[in-house]
Amino acid sequence: MKVQTGFIWGSAGTGLNPIGAVQPLRVHSDAAVSNFDWKNCWKPDAPALLKSLTVSPDPIAIPGELTAAASGSTSVELDAPLSPRLPPQLNVTLKKEVAGIWVKVPCLDDLGSCHYPDACDLLDQLIPPGQDCPEPLHTYGLPCHCPFKAGLYSLPQSDFYLPNVDLPYWLTNGKYRVQGVLGVPGQELGCLEVALSVHSD
Repeated sequence: MKVQTGFIWGSAGTGLNPIGAVQPLRVHSDAAVSNFDWKNCWKPDAPALLKSLTVSPDPIAIPGELTAAASGSTSVELDAPLSPRLPPQLNVTLKKEVAGIWVKVPCLDDLGSCHYPDACDLLDQLIPPGQDCPEPLHTYGLPCHCPFKAGLYSLPQSDFYLPNVDLPYWLTNGKYRVQGVLGVPGQELGCLEVALSVHSD
C-alpha cells in the first residue's frame, strides 16, 4: 500500500508511556493491524512534511516482519529548548469506534488522548541519549533525537521486525482514529491523522 501526503516530524500514538514501558493491563497477544491509512490534516505548506510512505504487508502482523520506506523534509529545525525557546509539543487525540460512534479515549497512564509538552524529551525517554539509533535508521544516518535539522530525509525500503508487544486490552480490538499535532505555542508545525483497525486472537 502506497500513500503520499504531508506529515509532521513526530510520532502519534506510540503505545508507550514516557519511560518507554508498555502498561501492564489486561492484554491480548498476536495482534494484527489492518485497514491502515493516513493523511495530512494541516496546511500543505506546513514546515515539516512526510512526502511519501510505503508499508507492507497489510494487515501488519504483531509480532512479524514489516517493510517500509519513507521520505520527507522540514524547513525549520526541530530542537530541544534553548532559553527562551520552547520545545516542540505533541497533542494526540485517539478515538475508537463503539457501536458506529467515534468515542474519544481519555488519557490514561500516558496512553490515549494525551498532551506531551516536550516531544524531544519523549524521544530521549524512548531511546536514551548516547545510544545508537535503532536499525535501519543508524545505517542511513537518520536521527532519532532532536535536533532534526532543516533539510530532506529519506529512508530506502527497509525491513523491520515488530516484537510481540503486550497491548492494553482496550487497544487490541476495534477501529481507531489517531490525530497527532506537533507545534510550539502560537505555531503548528504539522498534523497527521491515522486510521487503523486492530484485531487479536
